[in-house]
This record gives sequence, C-alpha cells and structure tokens, in this order.
Amino acid sequence: MSIVMSATTTDRWDEFMEGVWRQNPLFVMVLGLCPALAVTVSAINALSMGLATAFVLTCSALLVSLLRRMIPKEVRIATYIVIIATFVTVVDYLIQAISLALYDALGAFIQLIVVNCMILGRAEAHASKNPPGIAVINALGMSAGFAIGLFALGAVREILGAGTLFGISLFGSGFQPWVVMVLPPGGFFVLGMWLLVFAAWGRWRQRRQARQAEATRHA
Repeated sequence: MSIVMSATTTDRWDEFMEGVWRQNPLFVMVLGLCPALAVTVSAINALSMGLATAFVLTCSALLVSLLRRMIPKEVRIATYIVIIATFVTVVDYLIQAISLALYDALGAFIQLIVVNCMILGRAEAHASKNPPGIAVINALGMSAGFAIGLFALGAVREILGAGTLFGISLFGSGFQPWVVMVLPPGGFFVLGMWLLVFAAWGRWRQRRQARQAEATRHA
C-alpha cells in the first residue's frame, strides 16, 4: 500500500517538474516569447504576467479535462479557444480591479494570453487526454516553469537596466543603468543568455545520467 502511494506521489512530482525544468515552456520549448520579451522590463510586471498566465492555463486545463468526453472532435479547437478566452476575460477584469497601473503596464498582452500557443497546446495535447487531477498538476508545472522564466528575465533586466528589484534600489545613486536592458534588444540578449544556461544545464545533466548508468552497469 505504501509502495503504491509512494509511486503515485513520485509520478505526480515528475509530472509537475516536467514543466518546471525538463520542458520549461520558455527556456526549453521556447513558447510565449511575445510576453516574455515585451513585459519583462521589471520583475513585478514579469511575475504578474506569469501569475495571470498560470490562472488561465490551470483553469482552462481543468475545464477542458472535465469536458473532454463531451466536446465533439470537430469543434474541439474552437471550444478550447472559447474556454481560454473566458478565463482571460476574468483575469483581465481582475487585474483592472487590483491595479490600473499594472494593467496599463501589461497592456494588450493580457488579452493576447488567448493566443499563447503554450495554453492551447496544453489543452490539445494533455488536458483533453488526461483526467482532471493529472491535467491540473501538469498545468501547474507548466505555469510555474513559465512564471520562473518570466521572472528570471524581468529580474535581470530590472537589476541591470534600473539598478532595482521590485522597485527597491540595490546599488545606490552611483550606479549607471544599462539602458539597453529595458529596450527590446536587452530582452533578446537576456533571453539568449538564459537559453545558453539551460542548454548547458541540460548537457551537464545528460552527462551525469550517462556516468551514473555506466557506474551501475559496472557495479
């Protein structure tokens, strides 16, 4: 009994971590680049977009999974888009109610969550084929991975481009900001840097697994 429960817990953890590291939407699958490059001029904007996307992804994955046997195959994509658009509308009004300044900073990219291929892809490739529990865990993992990616971009760009993090000064008045970091070229530069880091980490992980497998064979 305990072995079965332990295996189930491990499987759920692996399902969650799949989106956080092994298939990170931003740094591995390179999805959702429009908001990643446009709104990550500060850490708070990046984190807010990550949380908004997480809300839409998780709720839409849950609803698609619950309705997966009732949605006709011929109209499944249109149905998924309607479901996603519904939750985008909800989060759009929530952000307006919480902070108009944040809403203005995120701009049209809140509404553009509807066409984020990561969300539609999760609905089509995963949520529509799995029960609600697994669909939600996978969506939470993908959401966490995307939010981590946005925050990593936003934090680096804000620290180097303004000398602050969440608006708090880090280096004092003598710091000379790298203005390019809050401009579009800075977004591409930081994204490229993080892609290199993730690629190097992936290669190191593969080599470590190969060494472990080799040691197991010779044991």
